[in-house]
Amino acid sequence: MTPVQAQAVRTPNATHERYFSDFASALRYWREKRGFTQLRLSAESGISQRHISFLESGRSQPSKEMVLKLGIVLEVPLRQRNVMLLAAGFAPAYQERSLSDPELHAVKQALDFMLQQQAPYPAVVVDRLWNLVMPNGPAAMMVRWLLGMPEQQPIPRDGQINMARLMLDPAGLRPYIPNWRDVCGDMLHWIQREAMSDGPGSDAMLLLDELLAFDGIAAATRTPNLDARALPFLPVMLKKGGVSLNLFTTIATLGTPHDVTVHELRVESFFPADAATAAWFHAVAANGRISPEATSA
Repeated sequence: MTPVQAQAVRTPNATHERYFSDFASALRYWREKRGFTQLRLSAESGISQRHISFLESGRSQPSKEMVLKLGIVLEVPLRQRNVMLLAAGFAPAYQERSLSDPELHAVKQALDFMLQQQAPYPAVVVDRLWNLVMPNGPAAMMVRWLLGMPEQQPIPRDGQINMARLMLDPAGLRPYIPNWRDVCGDMLHWIQREAMSDGPGSDAMLLLDELLAFDGIAAATRTPNLDARALPFLPVMLKKGGVSLNLFTTIATLGTPHDVTVHELRVESFFPADAATAAWFHAVAANGRISPEATSA
């Protein structure tokens, strides 16, 4: 593992998953986060406003079914529904499996298919904190090229590499992203959303704090780019040597998940924003490698 990769490696957080001291504080947090009054939550859940008030004050304790119903109405992520269940004294309802689990074989196949279809352009599967789970061949090749890694060196998978950290770290990919100030605001938006969901002491909050501590990041996010002449999407610009690439991304999720892992997976696909970028990727695919000729254009 190179020093740059080592800096991007996720360090396990020993903090317990249970971020709320009790169910009352968890329910109050999610109701206020969703902008619900107790009356609205009562109307949409079919639970009396008086009972919701008692739940939030700790005077009443919910059943497991009630916790799940409130989680659905408030659109609480599956991981956090488990947290609410734990806070109420119940076992988690949603499993968290590895993609290597036989029960997720069909999901793994679908992800492999999506990644293959994106070639010759890059695509990656990441989890909710942008830990790299799976890259396709073009994505792995591009990362190796940007970081100066040997052509055949494998890219660590299964969450060992955090893409947000790798992109925003001055010692990572950031020197090759001319518009990193714009990109970092978009990236931090995703991590901040997860941090707000998880609450204090969570992995998401710790990652957000770490990213904001990188040189120049906090200042770059204070003034968004509101140029009216800007493209209708945020391009990710990559530049190394004589190569300049302009890309934009789409992010897809898996529908109707009943598993925490499946619910949190994101497929980020990169597309060329101009003809020159498209031609470069097709040339690299034809050569099977990023040759000196491909990098001198």
